[in-house]
Amino acid sequence: MTTVEEVRATASAVPDPEVPVLTIADLGVLRDVTYDPAAGRAVVTITPTYSGCPAMDAIRSDIVTALAGISVDDVEVRTVLAPAWTTDWMSDAGRRKLADFGIAPPPGSVGQRGAVAVALSVRCPQCGSLDTREVAHFGSTACKALFVCSSCREPFDHFKAL
Repeated sequence: MTTVEEVRATASAVPDPEVPVLTIADLGVLRDVTYDPAAGRAVVTITPTYSGCPAMDAIRSDIVTALAGISVDDVEVRTVLAPAWTTDWMSDAGRRKLADFGIAPPPGSVGQRGAVAVALSVRCPQCGSLDTREVAHFGSTACKALFVCSSCREPFDHFKAL
């Protein structure tokens, strides 16, 4: 019999279709998972990174497919817009995976009250240099900006802080 923990672990492991080194749990898109073993019904709640995120249909489909793989066929995927997603919801593991993949992760928390840290530069994920500059405000997806490193001369995406 499938357990709540298996359902949660399976939903958590669904990769983000735009940055497949991240899971939806790493990204903070996965908000909640409930499972009723007697009814065999799962409800998975997700929040898009922004309201027009084109990856949400793929994520919904991938969740249903992943749960079918553990014999959970009655799946409802709910999308909630409030509270709005923020990069604060991204896990530390997700930030490390982004950097290892060559994408500069967003800076630390942006949602705390009080002093706000201002990032004057973005660290190059290739060589670690802070001598970088923005080339385009939008990178390979709307969530990212395109940067180039003046030290190693490599272009790279920077995941924007929201």
